[in-house]
Amino acid sequence: MHHPRTWIYVSLLLTLLAGCTANPPAAPGAAEPTAAVSAGAPRAQATAMPTPQLASPAPATGAARHPFPQHTAYAPGTIKPSQHSQDALDRSVRNAYRFWKLSYLKNGCGAGRFHVDPGPDVSGSPSSRGIAVSEGQGYGMLIAAFMAGADPDARRIFDGIYAFFRDHPSAGSPDLMAWKQVEGCTDLVPGGTHSATDGDVDIAYALLLADRQWGSDGAIDYHQEALKVIAALKAKVVNQQTYTLLLGDWVSASDSRYYNGTRSSDFMLDHLRVYAAATGDAEWTRVADATYTLIAGMQSKYSPKTGLLPDFIQDIDTTPAPAQPNYLESGSDGRYAYNACRAPWRIAIDYVLNGDQRALAALKPINSWVRASAAGKPQNIYGGYQLDGTAAADAFSIAFAAPLGVGAMVSSDNQEWLNALWDQVAGSSVQGYYGDSLKLLSMIVMSGNWWSPRN
Repeated sequence: MHHPRTWIYVSLLLTLLAGCTANPPAAPGAAEPTAAVSAGAPRAQATAMPTPQLASPAPATGAARHPFPQHTAYAPGTIKPSQHSQDALDRSVRNAYRFWKLSYLKNGCGAGRFHVDPGPDVSGSPSSRGIAVSEGQGYGMLIAAFMAGADPDARRIFDGIYAFFRDHPSAGSPDLMAWKQVEGCTDLVPGGTHSATDGDVDIAYALLLADRQWGSDGAIDYHQEALKVIAALKAKVVNQQTYTLLLGDWVSASDSRYYNGTRSSDFMLDHLRVYAAATGDAEWTRVADATYTLIAGMQSKYSPKTGLLPDFIQDIDTTPAPAQPNYLESGSDGRYAYNACRAPWRIAIDYVLNGDQRALAALKPINSWVRASAAGKPQNIYGGYQLDGTAAADAFSIAFAAPLGVGAMVSSDNQEWLNALWDQVAGSSVQGYYGDSLKLLSMIVMSGNWWSPRN
């Protein structure tokens, strides 16, 4: 549930510089799911204002080649919030970044290491709380690469998150990340030693961004490291019959229940384009095409009026369908819940950057439905829905609203709606690691500052 925060405290925190030196406990979040491998499930909201932890930044080791703000030339037909100047949009992103950095980015687990802390969580390990998940490390690397220029310490942060990733290889591949880490800087046992696909897909993309941002002639060959992760993804998380993405490297072809399942929040279409360009491997284009076919089929059969996708899809090899309750994580596995809420952001990026009409087609019913469902008021976007649009929650959620803001960018028909979404998202109170991370990432896109390694 959303718990309002007093804006006085938010304003005070946002005035702090990112180099403050205090080291208090991390901002509270919610328990992770207890399934063997899981990512992106709902996090409870913070119960107290997070406070700064990072040490004073060291000088950057290389200048940014694409410093924030980038003001990317998006595909024709794309819109941005129009009620504020570009400088005001950029300023809001910087403020959201400062807050995110102070709240969730932590030193520790080795010299120069950084991890994105999802907050107190003892699920699966009664004696140790979670301190990191691969999903968060991917988010952190994306954010650092995009915010270089606004933060002179961005490269050091990126390298520190990357080092943490390398310290925690998955049991299934040395070039993928173990899904979850706990206090003591160890992987969660059992259940956290294998990968979750979304974290690694973002990590590979972020490494290619870093190659464009800083070059690969320094201590880390970002481009070569990206190719290693991409090769591991192809070997471990691509279903060789359906060319869809698997849930993680723990899934084998002999396990038909999960081998023929996928997670809708992993539908990162521009990432797949970038992989194809970086490797010259047309199989990634085949994965993108299969993903679009799956999206269209699911929307046509199960959500023709809303376009909503479920958290998980099963039986892809025969008759794809929303996952049954408790397929992997919870009773909401077949709903538009805390995994699928990311889908509008992921899909829209392929239109914003590349103008893919399949992305536009996928987002059109979602935009029409949510505008009507919320009566034009973004504060009426709730934290979960049945695929027919029936609300499964009764409180506003930034994790749902922010990605829908990116989804609204694909048509000028949504201009007033996008304007309202931006104001709601940019002005939202604290919602914990998950919501606040999606808020920042979505604001980077909506403000015109997301760019692709291909561009």
